[in-house]
Amino acid sequence: MSDSLFTYFDKTSAAAWKQKIQFDLKGDDYNETLLWRTDEGIIVKPFYTKEDRKNNTIETPNENFNICQSIFIDDEKIANSLALNALKRGANSIEFVANKIFDYKVVLQKIDFTSTPIYFRFSFLDSQFLNEISNFCNSSTIYFDVDIIGNLAKSGNWFCNLKEDHNKFEKIVKNTKNSISIHAELYQNSGANMVQQLAYTIAHANEYLNHFDEDISDKFYFKFSVGSNYFFEIAKLRAFKILWKSLLTEYNYKTTTAHIFTTPSLRNKTLYDYNANMLRTTTECMSAILGGSTTICNVSYDKIYHKSNEFGERISRNQLLILNEESGFHEASKIADGTYYIESITNQLVEKALLLFKQIEKSGGFLKQLKEGIIQKKINESATSEQTKFDANEIILVGTNVHQNKEDKMQENLELYPFLKQNHNKTLIVPIFPKRLSEDLEKERLKSEKL
Repeated sequence: MSDSLFTYFDKTSAAAWKQKIQFDLKGDDYNETLLWRTDEGIIVKPFYTKEDRKNNTIETPNENFNICQSIFIDDEKIANSLALNALKRGANSIEFVANKIFDYKVVLQKIDFTSTPIYFRFSFLDSQFLNEISNFCNSSTIYFDVDIIGNLAKSGNWFCNLKEDHNKFEKIVKNTKNSISIHAELYQNSGANMVQQLAYTIAHANEYLNHFDEDISDKFYFKFSVGSNYFFEIAKLRAFKILWKSLLTEYNYKTTTAHIFTTPSLRNKTLYDYNANMLRTTTECMSAILGGSTTICNVSYDKIYHKSNEFGERISRNQLLILNEESGFHEASKIADGTYYIESITNQLVEKALLLFKQIEKSGGFLKQLKEGIIQKKINESATSEQTKFDANEIILVGTNVHQNKEDKMQENLELYPFLKQNHNKTLIVPIFPKRLSEDLEKERLKSEKL
C-alpha cells in the first residue's frame, strides 16, 4: 500500500470531538461533568489533540540519565569501599554525604572522578575545604551542594550569619565549577503543590542570579523530588526546564540545559506495609526519567526507619538498573515529546508558576517573602489541604489509610526515628518542615502495638 493509512480517514477537529461528547452526555454539562480541576488550578480534559500543543522546545540531556548511589561518610575507607562497590554493580555516579570535614583523598581513592559524576552534600559550609576538593579533582563532573538560602529555609538559620555565609558562598562560586544547588525537594517534601514548587524554585535561583554581576548560570544544578502523580511529575520537570530557559533569556545569558538531580519523594512513603514503597519509588523514578532528569538517586524502601544497609541500597539501585536495561528506558528523556496530554499540563504549569513567580518578585523577591513567613504560610496551607484529604481517604496510601494489615507490627523494627523532629532551637525565621502524610496515623498504630 503506497498511500498512508491516514488518507483513508477524515480528519476530525477538536470542536467536532467536543460536540459529539456533548451530544452523548444527553444534557449534562461538559465542563462540570468531564473536566477535572486540580488544587493548583490545572484543568484536565477527557481528550487532547494537536491543538493543545504550543511547540515549546524542551532541552533534554544528550546522554542517558545517571544512576546515583548516596553514601554517608562516617569512615572514609568504608565510604570509599561502598562507592567502588556501587560503581561496580551498576551505579555510574555517587553522592557523598558528610556532616564534618573528612579525608577526601581516601574517599575518592581509585574512583575516576574525571568521568564519574560525584556530588558532595555537606551539612556545613566551609569554603576552604570545598576549594581544596575542587582543586584536587579539577573536574567538571564534581558537584557541590551549596545552597545557603535552602539551608535558611529548612533550618531557620544561616550556617553562621548572613554576611559570613555570603562571603563563603561567593568564594566557593568563584573558585569551583558546579557549586550552586537549589533545594527544590524541600518544597515538595513539605507539601507545596506543583505550581508552588516550580515558582519557588525559580524565585530561589533568581536570588543567586541577582546577587552576582556575571553569568553564573552554568554553575547551577537543581535537586527535585517527585511524587506518585505520574504524568504531572513528568510535566513538572519539563515545565521547570522551560521556566529556567525563560529566566536566563531575560538576563541575556546563554541558555544551558538545566542539570536536574532527582530523588523520589519521602512525603508519601510509609512505615507500615513498607514494601509498597518500592512500587511508589519505581513509578517516581519513571517520571524522573521521562521528565528529563540528568541524575536520579533512588531511595530505599526502608529509608525512613532503617539505617543504610546493603540490601535496601542494592534494591534501590537495581530498580533503576531494571528500568534502564530491561524496561526500555535508556535514552528515554525525549519519549514524552509530542504527547498532547503531558504537553498541555506542562504549559498550564508554566503559565501558573510564571504568574506566581512574578508576584513574588513584585513583592520584593523570594528571600524577603521567606523572612516574612509568606512562603512558609502558603506551603503550610497546601500541606494542610493535602493532609485533610489523606485523613479523609481521598488521598490513598495502600496499606496505611486503606487495606491495613492489622498483623503488621513495626515497633521492634525502628532503627531511626521516622517522624518529624521538633526543632526547639531559636531561629531567625520559621523553618519549612518536611513531613510525611502518614505520620500521625502511624504514631497511633505504634501506640496500639503496646496495648
